[in-house]
Amino acid sequence: MQAFATLLERLVLTPSRNGKIRLLEAYFRETPDSARGWALAAITRDLDIPSVKAGAIRKIVEARMDPELFRLSYDYVGDLAETVSLVWMPSSEAPHGANRPPPLEDVVETLQGSTRPQGQKHVETWLDVLDPTGRWALLKLVTGGMRIGVSARLAKLALAKFGDVDVTEIEEIWHGLAPPYGDLFAWLGGTAGKPAPSIVAAFRPVMLAHPLVPKADRDNPDAVDPALIHPETFAAEWKWDGIRVQAVAEGEARRLYTRTGEDISHTFPDVIAAMSFTGVLDGELLVRKEDGTAAPFNDLQQRLNRKTVSKTLIEQRPAFLRTYDLLVHGDADLRGETFRVRRERLEEMVHGIGADRIDVSPLVP
Repeated sequence: MQAFATLLERLVLTPSRNGKIRLLEAYFRETPDSARGWALAAITRDLDIPSVKAGAIRKIVEARMDPELFRLSYDYVGDLAETVSLVWMPSSEAPHGANRPPPLEDVVETLQGSTRPQGQKHVETWLDVLDPTGRWALLKLVTGGMRIGVSARLAKLALAKFGDVDVTEIEEIWHGLAPPYGDLFAWLGGTAGKPAPSIVAAFRPVMLAHPLVPKADRDNPDAVDPALIHPETFAAEWKWDGIRVQAVAEGEARRLYTRTGEDISHTFPDVIAAMSFTGVLDGELLVRKEDGTAAPFNDLQQRLNRKTVSKTLIEQRPAFLRTYDLLVHGDADLRGETFRVRRERLEEMVHGIGADRIDVSPLVP
């Protein structure tokens, strides 16, 4: 648990993206299974511990100190885990054998098999034996509040560096893996083959644009061959004010992913219902105004990061997909084709769908 706490603290205090990747890579390399797998699940927000909630943490700490003093402290600090880690007063009557910091894997596996009363008691016991940083990390772990400046994509980049593989190889199988990711780490560590989970409607790595010249040459006006710069080489589109998504439909499965592979299907059932195709569409998720035009990002933001979405909200802010690209059509993987070919197939496909929830981003002449 202390190694995990140190990792979280260093990640918070390290502003550099590359610095965070190095910290994660070192942790994955030095930490054994299954601790590193549970740490990865916590950092990527794929760990759920239903036996302990924020309300239970407040109940525990208010039994140790004046509730009003705790309320004032929490109001001042603004973060539950940080507040409790600093104000916690350990009991001098810790149970026999419980005077050592618990391993991360023991914490997760114990709580996953606990009822809520049992989980509350376990957390109270661990808070008594951990130092302030350890207490902070424990509470971040159990409440899911991992605001440490690390995205799931960044964690996957660190995994790729650790295993010396391309990050797209990890992204293609990610949704078929489960914590604590023993098969993933065995592959990345060179002791087993690449996992081949059976995934329906899997996320595909995003097709990105690339610069014509290396970064070091971007200030050199002679670095680009002028023959490359002509209208037939490029396509221009407007930048729409939404979020980049990938709509995947295979068999009976329908999923909507963010550009980092997060599944947000449950938040946009209106878009899912319109996905009457088989394939993978790349596009921008937007909200439509009454006049038919795209609404500002703030309207879309009202629907993001929700576990459930009401019928009223769907009616007031109907979402739709403005497509850029077609990665898979039916059983055909089009990622090896040129953009021009994919674009022609996209226009034909979307026209055939005929749904008001899916259209094509027009090219700018």
